[in-house]
Amino acid sequence: AEAQAAFGDSSLYLEKLIDSPRHVEVQVLADQHGAVVHLGERDCSLQRRHQKMLEEAPSSALNAEERERIGALVVNAVTEIGYRGVGTMEFLYQAGEFYFIEMNTRIQVEHPVTEMITGVDLVEWQFRIASGEPLPQKQHQISCVGHAIEARVYAEDTSNQFLPDAGTLAWLQFPEPDPQVRIDTGVRPGDRIGIDYDPMIAKLVVHDADATACWERLGRVLGASSVVGVKTNLLLLSRLSRHQDVRNGAT
Repeated sequence: AEAQAAFGDSSLYLEKLIDSPRHVEVQVLADQHGAVVHLGERDCSLQRRHQKMLEEAPSSALNAEERERIGALVVNAVTEIGYRGVGTMEFLYQAGEFYFIEMNTRIQVEHPVTEMITGVDLVEWQFRIASGEPLPQKQHQISCVGHAIEARVYAEDTSNQFLPDAGTLAWLQFPEPDPQVRIDTGVRPGDRIGIDYDPMIAKLVVHDADATACWERLGRVLGASSVVGVKTNLLLLSRLSRHQDVRNGAT
């Protein structure tokens, strides 16, 4: 009756309530010769304003059977639709079940965590696929080693609903990159962060043997980073990296 009164249509659409979900996505690659592989999953559950803030690979929420099942599901789906290129299939996950959200047909911001644990250069593979080459490796040749986490550093006011901040960067400092620390940024002191584009300043990506060591390393990298000139989420990221619920995937 309410739908009929509001919209002139009494049809109802029911959606399953997922009250404690994780956001899990699977990296997939498909060449022009029919070969399809996946590179494991990423967990992107820590978000604000419906945008991802911390991403890790692999997900602490999945067990080995679930990981194998979702990987096979994605490969079968991509094969069935005839997709070619690099892409990501995204799901909500809860209690052993996966619920499809969407497929992103592109390289995503959080692709470095997948590169860290697989050793695969996704951008290079995308160029190879586009030029007609076969995938450099088959599924059984791809392995995921260790754990990786990416923190997105934003110019935003965490005390005011995470609204973007604008201004000129007076100072910018991040640790020197090494095999276990990757710093992706496109700005330097003197650059202006405006209001017309995404306010992301940098991506800090770390890799280690397991999740515990990885969160510790991320905490050290965040503690050695500083930005002056705009408000940022650096302090919040540092606090999150030390929070036990975050480390345990209980968020």
